[in-house]
Amino acid sequence: MRHNSGSPDFDNDATGANQHMHNKATAVAEGLAAITETTSTEPLSAREAPMGESERGGPYAEGQAEAPRGPAVTIVAGVHEGSLTPTEVVDATIELIAAEDGTTNAFSVVRAKRAVAEAIALEQRADLDVLPMAGVPVAVKHNIPVTGETVLCGSAATDTGPATADHPVVRRLRDAGAVVVGLTTVPELALWAMTDDQHRVTRNPWNVKRSAGGSSGGAAAAVAAGLVPVAHGNDGLGSIRIPAAACGVYGIKPGRHTVPSDVGVDSWGGMVENGVLATTVGDAALALSVMAARPDLAELDPPGRLRIALVVTPPSRFARVDPHWAAAAHKAAAVAAAAGHQVETTALPYGNAVLALLLRWLTVALPEAAALAHPERLQPRTRRHLAIGRFVQRLGLVRAAQVDRIEARLLEFFEDYDVVITPTLATAPPRARAWHRKGWLANVLTGFRFSPFTPIWNLVGWPAASVPMGTHPYSDTPVAAQLAGPPGSETTVLRLSAQLEQLHPWRRTVR
Repeated sequence: MRHNSGSPDFDNDATGANQHMHNKATAVAEGLAAITETTSTEPLSAREAPMGESERGGPYAEGQAEAPRGPAVTIVAGVHEGSLTPTEVVDATIELIAAEDGTTNAFSVVRAKRAVAEAIALEQRADLDVLPMAGVPVAVKHNIPVTGETVLCGSAATDTGPATADHPVVRRLRDAGAVVVGLTTVPELALWAMTDDQHRVTRNPWNVKRSAGGSSGGAAAAVAAGLVPVAHGNDGLGSIRIPAAACGVYGIKPGRHTVPSDVGVDSWGGMVENGVLATTVGDAALALSVMAARPDLAELDPPGRLRIALVVTPPSRFARVDPHWAAAAHKAAAVAAAAGHQVETTALPYGNAVLALLLRWLTVALPEAAALAHPERLQPRTRRHLAIGRFVQRLGLVRAAQVDRIEARLLEFFEDYDVVITPTLATAPPRARAWHRKGWLANVLTGFRFSPFTPIWNLVGWPAASVPMGTHPYSDTPVAAQLAGPPGSETTVLRLSAQLEQLHPWRRTVR
């Protein structure tokens, strides 16, 4: 299935009206709480303004057909008890995507016919009533193998043809009862902090004039729009947490060796991990537990009293943090303190992490690009990136010792703390536009200003997550806090995230 238009590929023109649509979702939480801890000098009336139509442009029409928008755990309960069938859920989901995805362009492929066939087959399984993700419609980022679908990473130049087998993550999701309804958009070679290609710009469901972020931008947009309750993503410099924060959903990148990776040729030098985006922490924990083959990750009992570091200083003196994003971290820390955790404001020992990250980012896509049949067809910004990367590689500027020193400092820091809280992003999402037509430097500078806080956790391979914390009053897009911890702290990060969600709930989806 090759892309030849701005619409996602549907493998079946007839999605079929479903006479038995069910909406088993729990009531949507009240609107996102406005962040008021800010140093802004703008008048209070502007800071507290609710989401308006000035920039959003009213993305959804009234009266469209409803479908099971989740949470996933509610869909699973309905399937287990027999009040829902996987076919009903998938039919309604495909219909919803067909009706609404034109607003956000989250999907590059919609597996309409195949997903329905897989749902029908799922209903014949004798263990349907105990499958942990029975009937849950999921989206998969369009850069890992799904049997029979193209293996594509953001442009026709990266098309390696149809996959002959599922990636282990996809196989585990399917074995658990999930149904892959579509593949989500990716920027070319997953290199960029905004998601677009020659056919489509992936837009933020909260404000369609803003980007959904990257490189799992399609996954985040699909979840935030309520098209699927759970989506797979992968994260090399923040590619789950960046769009999760921009779109107001929960996103978690596990630590190294928790979930099978094997993204691309060599998993970006060990910096990429497969993870989850979802509307609730419970749904994310459930999906991550399946992907990791670790049922314990789905257990979200409150954590014991944690030592939490609050850090709002960015890793570079050239980075500037929007006060509303700093306020998101302060809000998360305040909620954690109210829950009884020890919170201390401090600074992270970033050292030369920015330089080490830049050098690696310049070289990580070289093996994947070298394996392409026609690398000359890549976008100009990507070709420039690869050329600079080859120069860096020839000079031998990427050394393991760089990371060893950074990780040693972080390990010493975490002798005194269990978790660190930072802003997830530094600014509101950039404008939604064809970034692939802009130069390499414009893309690099925009990405750096947008997301200085996320990449260090990829460099060392530690778990990190983004938790929604309110709304930016000028961009009408969400703000979020990042939680990160040392190796093996996935359970701690998930449980603290769930506690923050309980005490400071967010609106799950745009609709």
